[in-house]
Amino acid sequence: MQILRRLGLILLWFAAPVAAFAAVNKNDPYLLVLRGAGNIALVAASLLIVAVLLWRGHWRSIAGKLLVMLWCLPSLLMSAAHLKFELRKHDVLNATEARQLGAHFMVGYSSFPEVARLARQGLIGGVYVTRHNLRGGTVETLRNEIAALQDIRRAAGLPPLVVAADQEGGIVGHLAPPLTKVPALATLTGLAPDDQQAKAQEFGRIHGRELAGLGVNLNLAPVLDLKPPARRNRLDFHTLIGQRAIASDPAVVSTIASAYVRGLEASGVGATLKHFPGIGRVRADTHHFSANLDTPVEELEATDWLPFREVLSHSRSALMVGHVTLTAVDPDRAASHSKAVVQGIIRDKWNYQGVVMTDDLVMGAIYQNDVCKAVVEAINGGVDLLLVAYDGAQFYRVFACALDGARQGRLDAAMLHASETRLARGFPSEKTGAASLKRSGTRG
Repeated sequence: MQILRRLGLILLWFAAPVAAFAAVNKNDPYLLVLRGAGNIALVAASLLIVAVLLWRGHWRSIAGKLLVMLWCLPSLLMSAAHLKFELRKHDVLNATEARQLGAHFMVGYSSFPEVARLARQGLIGGVYVTRHNLRGGTVETLRNEIAALQDIRRAAGLPPLVVAADQEGGIVGHLAPPLTKVPALATLTGLAPDDQQAKAQEFGRIHGRELAGLGVNLNLAPVLDLKPPARRNRLDFHTLIGQRAIASDPAVVSTIASAYVRGLEASGVGATLKHFPGIGRVRADTHHFSANLDTPVEELEATDWLPFREVLSHSRSALMVGHVTLTAVDPDRAASHSKAVVQGIIRDKWNYQGVVMTDDLVMGAIYQNDVCKAVVEAINGGVDLLLVAYDGAQFYRVFACALDGARQGRLDAAMLHASETRLARGFPSEKTGAASLKRSGTRG
């Protein structure tokens, strides 16, 4: 029994710093699973351990006092972290400058009253919906929520929200079920070209019809990254681009993706081409790590970028820029917040004047680095929409970064004005509710 007690004390000494670390980082996206009930359980457990230590008299020794103090820390640190979050949230919700920036943010949400307030105050320009928004596993609640959000916008005299979902087909179908589970576009590569186009357009129509029925007007698909070599990438934990990419042949990718986009647009749902400048060649998963794309621009123009330019030239698609660093153009920052990439290549060289959005800013490649620097640089670089999808609570941190940039005069007014023009042209029509993402495509 004495040995067990000693082992228990040793475990408490090791567990206390872990609990304190979890408490002080309670708002970190990696600890999302601990939110709510998990946080309550952590505080309750730490207080219970303190009570047991005091009851057993451990406070009498110096080591015992230190252990009791260590187990008091989780509650104190969690309270401090929560207070910091609430103060930042209060600042965002009450900032007079906030509405000027709101159109540039798209947010995922779990609390409808909270996102309704953001929509009413003009602090967001779009919402991202996924499986956890299907309360009860049915689409009816989500359909009603989206309609209610659009009603709120109309009542506030604001443009309709862009409502985005992530229905690629295959392993990425975040609303399927209950929506139809469509096969990956990669499954069409073995068909004849005419059959590829017919089937891809059918897949697009299925997605478009079902998403439009929900009130979703922008699909974060298709994937235009070229398929990487067949060897397993042990550093790709969540992107899994080998299973999501259509093909390694740019012409095949262009053919299938163009047909899919036509199917989507026929239903009034816009497409989003991703993840420029391409993640098929990189080894690291940008959900967690920074990643470099070291391929020369000339080679990318002749291969990886052909599908992007081809589909953009024949559609009204938006373009998602990923978090890989295009080292030949801008070795110091990811493409998603690089002016040299967004303005220099996409806007100036390709003459694309449509909507450009970032990949999720909660991904590790951005969030674990200087996210505030990235937010300001993205806006100044010509990005129109900043996506906060996986963990909607991070919206307040990301928005506060833009707010601080505005207050310090670090946001480019000309870039903001140009972006506002693109977004106004790209928002859905109030009459149709469809994502008529009207934009001039590249012809270069």
